[in-house]
Amino acid sequence: MATYDYHCNTCGKDFEHVQSMKDDALTECLCGQKGSVERRISASAGIIFKGSGFYVTDYKKESAPSSTASSDSGTT
Repeated sequence: MATYDYHCNTCGKDFEHVQSMKDDALTECLCGQKGSVERRISASAGIIFKGSGFYVTDYKKESAPSSTASSDSGTT
């Protein structure tokens, strides 16, 4: 389910409507005047993290092991 923002061209009212992403966009306002509506692009609420917290080190990739052996072409 997604929340969509609409604007009524007849009464000027802005409103939100929760509907499935598969549903067609609304064509008539819910104000009772049956005005035509247009769907607006809205700013989403963003991601809300709940819990004790997230840290950079939680998902940090391990660094590649450093090679301490030097590649001296040897003296034999």
